[in-house]
Amino acid sequence: MSGICNFIYNKKYLNQNFKNYLRINISLYKYFFIENPEIIKKKIKNLCYKRKIFGRIYISNEGINIQASVLKKYFQVIKKNISSLHKDLKNIHINIGIDNSRISFNTLRIKVKKKIISDGLNSILLNKNFSNKYLNSKEVNNLLYNKEAVFIDMRNNYEHKIGHFKNAILMNTSIFRIQLKKICNYINKYKKKKIVLYCTGGIRCEKTSLWIQSNGYKNVYQIRGGIIGYINDCIKKKNSINFIGKNFVFDLRLYETITKHILSNCNQCHRKSDYYVNCINNNCNLLFIQCELCSKIYKSFCSKKCYKEFHCR
Repeated sequence: MSGICNFIYNKKYLNQNFKNYLRINISLYKYFFIENPEIIKKKIKNLCYKRKIFGRIYISNEGINIQASVLKKYFQVIKKNISSLHKDLKNIHINIGIDNSRISFNTLRIKVKKKIISDGLNSILLNKNFSNKYLNSKEVNNLLYNKEAVFIDMRNNYEHKIGHFKNAILMNTSIFRIQLKKICNYINKYKKKKIVLYCTGGIRCEKTSLWIQSNGYKNVYQIRGGIIGYINDCIKKKNSINFIGKNFVFDLRLYETITKHILSNCNQCHRKSDYYVNCINNNCNLLFIQCELCSKIYKSFCSKKCYKEFHCR
């Protein structure tokens, strides 16, 4: 499949827009059959241009995945418009970001893809007779300290590194499709326990849940709305928050602060730090943790080697 729509807002518009209008970050997904993704793409493109939406949007035959920055004053209208795009999107759950004080997106990218998230699975193999079980924040908190339950982090190791649920188990991989390939063997010893899956917004757990149920696991649960949904539900219902550190996000912010716990260390000096940066040497572009002091010393490069290479061109 093909079809990419890119739109970059000019600097003057961006500055005016972010200074004068409050924006919020939203994310949503839905697995459902789309016969002609190009039709949905066209409708979304028109909506985004009309309502000044920035973000990253993937559409495929298997569904839709949206991460976006929208003007708060248009949120209810946008929600209604999205629900009307397709009958299966009616009353769709939309996560609202925890940190809406920083710019998350400054471009619009809409792409028709083979899948809305790369999983390495043949969708035909997923047994549709199984259904996913969702937990709210209170149920999550009750299970966190239950010896009969185990929490599996379905995110990448670098996401887990700066924030996670207490006692959560990480598979220590950096690619989701590798996690799915290995997960059934990895969690085999927990087969008799309640298995709770979690990720940033829920999309990775949605397919993982069906996959492991198809492989004989019965007591499989996932957190409704992922980490973002959990935090928002805790705040709304005044429940204690048991996620510690920062929630890694795939946009310009790179993280949302949940608690003040610092769980990781600077890659260069090993002092306590949890701020991710990309090496500004484009040939490298390594995502790594760098403290404020090392950022000044290394000028946001991951190493002196990258610094020299960049300045010797």
